[in-house]
Amino acid sequence: MTELFIDLKNVGVTFSGSVDANGLRDWLARRFSDRKHLPAGYKVEALKEVGLHIGQGERVGLIGPNGAGKSTLLKVMAGIYPPTCGTAVTSGHVCPMFEFATGFEMLQSGRDNIRIRALLLGMEPDEIEAKLPEIEAFTELGEFLDYPVKTYSSGMFVRLAFAVSTSINPEILLIDEIMGAGDLRFAAKAKKRMFEFMEQGKILVFSSHSPELLRNFCTRTIWLEHGSVVMDGRTEEVLSGYLQSQQTSQTHQ
Repeated sequence: MTELFIDLKNVGVTFSGSVDANGLRDWLARRFSDRKHLPAGYKVEALKEVGLHIGQGERVGLIGPNGAGKSTLLKVMAGIYPPTCGTAVTSGHVCPMFEFATGFEMLQSGRDNIRIRALLLGMEPDEIEAKLPEIEAFTELGEFLDYPVKTYSSGMFVRLAFAVSTSINPEILLIDEIMGAGDLRFAAKAKKRMFEFMEQGKILVFSSHSPELLRNFCTRTIWLEHGSVVMDGRTEEVLSGYLQSQQTSQTHQ
């Protein structure tokens, strides 16, 4: 059996004002974000010399303010962003639970999109058809599975993506704030499935602004600020330091 791990050594990611075809959407998002005042040719260091190792069976949380580098770090782990410097090695089948529009055909029905997304995740057609009833039931979308996904709310997107992605028993699951979406009953179902996944001794990396969710899911948490690791340790200890820092910052504002 292959050992599962994520290993980052001195990883840095720098975004610049130049654009290429592969980075067009990200460039546009940055260009029209709160950084739009920056001149052409600017450089933003999203990650700076990040080094960490995540082994099999670990449940790791990521916390930090907006712009800390959490989403960028997840995308490096998923192989979506190559490091500008350093090395990033992941061993195991990775399932990223973000970028929900990716892999969806907006004019096709939810049911057709289950098949499409499952194919992109590496499932065989026969396997997809066998699991289709289970996936459909888990989404609780009912008749909406016959509707084009362009009519879906963000919460419905989450249900569909989560149901398909976790049906393949991924070895490494990367999540960006998914548990905060949807109604409470579906969140409870998703939480139960997450615990079932974690009991299999695989790897979970979960980015969230919620201390409660991190306490529920993660035994280890990494605190990021301005693209750098501030603290990496037991979840309760890291959250204590982070929350105290936030309170101090608010007091001085």
